[in-house]
Amino acid sequence: MSVSANQPDLPALPVTFRPTRTRVVLLTVGVAVLVALTVMSLLLETLSTGDRATFICTGLVIFAVLVLLSRPKVVAGPDGVVVVNLTTTRRLDWAQIVRVNLRPGDAWVHLDLADGTSLPAMGIQPGVAKEQAIGDARALRALAETHGAGAASA
Repeated sequence: MSVSANQPDLPALPVTFRPTRTRVVLLTVGVAVLVALTVMSLLLETLSTGDRATFICTGLVIFAVLVLLSRPKVVAGPDGVVVVNLTTTRRLDWAQIVRVNLRPGDAWVHLDLADGTSLPAMGIQPGVAKEQAIGDARALRALAETHGAGAASA
């Protein structure tokens, strides 16, 4: 993808990319499961206090896992990109990003880095909102080409 210096569709920085629909579904399901297990534990009269606590703790664990799954995002700013995945956060300068890839069948965007490695950017994933993910990947690619290592030689 070639980007000219006067690219009209570059998003204003800072910009955050995240799978919004997926996040809404995960958090909604998490709250629903927690509420359902808590209500069930309180309504079932045959349960002991320990059983009730187990129901509620199970709901809390499920909710915590779904919150963790809803965490990924990519934040692009003037100085670089912050990639937040499930359990890790990594800050990259624009010059470190060589290429932004979202190939057919990929679960999320991959950033090819100047050190020869690849970093998954789970904040842009085509699962539920494919068109949004493609647009976000294109925007991040354009930002990387404008601000990154290739910008000095362009």
